[in-house]
Amino acid sequence: MAQSKKSTRASSSPSVKPTKAKNKPGKELVIVTGISGSGKASALKAFEDLGFHAVDNLPLELLPDFARLVGKSADIQTAAIVVDVREGQTLDQLPDILKSVRMVLPTRVVFLDAQDAVLVRRYSETRRPHPLGKQETVSRSIVEERQLLDPIRNVADTLIDTSNFNVHELRAHIQARFGHDEKMEHLLVSCVSFGFKNGVPLDADMVFDVRFLPNPHFVPEFRKKTGLDPKVAAYVRGFPQTAEFLGRVTDLMLYLLPHYVGEGKSYLTVAFGCTGGQHRSVMMAEEMARRLKKAGYQVKALHRDMPR
Repeated sequence: MAQSKKSTRASSSPSVKPTKAKNKPGKELVIVTGISGSGKASALKAFEDLGFHAVDNLPLELLPDFARLVGKSADIQTAAIVVDVREGQTLDQLPDILKSVRMVLPTRVVFLDAQDAVLVRRYSETRRPHPLGKQETVSRSIVEERQLLDPIRNVADTLIDTSNFNVHELRAHIQARFGHDEKMEHLLVSCVSFGFKNGVPLDADMVFDVRFLPNPHFVPEFRKKTGLDPKVAAYVRGFPQTAEFLGRVTDLMLYLLPHYVGEGKSYLTVAFGCTGGQHRSVMMAEEMARRLKKAGYQVKALHRDMPR
């Protein structure tokens, strides 16, 4: 196997006999998979930038041999490969193959996903056909692909929802979560707002339900605005239960975050959900981000379902 760190599309691999040699400390294999259009190519590039040996679309039958090769290589410490729907019907073999691979090398499966509407928009912008073919609409192909990948999603160690990420943010996410450089040791907290009617964010580490608060949607002057509007924020903040909730959650976060840092966690997603993701959750995510920034943490606020 070439020692270059450049991404390559694998078509063959030398035969490697099983070895009982122990892996060197730090050896690791990351399998990047997920829905087409969710950013797998960008994620693989981010792993490559972190020093991982990157391989695109390695045939599944070669995966155990590749793991053994990495395990005994003096030049390859970490590797990342993409396995996706291009593999075809053999995809259902991955859970069983993964068991044998993990006996050889520490292995993590990272599954990338995004909301259907986001995926359709991305295909429209790039004008690229879906890998399942041109006979069906993109929406129908996405449904079929989800069914094919469901067994893999069930064995994934990490789920990443890229709906709110651009290329640069996805790269930063991968670097924060998987980088081992000293610059990556600082915890990055994402405060995310969402609407329960659209489902809970896939990558949420902590979820807070704020639907117990009065809903600004039923106030005519606020209905078409969002929690970013100062008047809407003041309305939500004006209830005594809001102040108590914020105080309790802030105390909880300031207690937990140092422990997460101590355990080496580099990325934490804290999600706040209301009914539609427009008012209460938006205000809460913004306020919690402000409080954690004031406490000295690296924080960003994201609003998954806020179109206005």
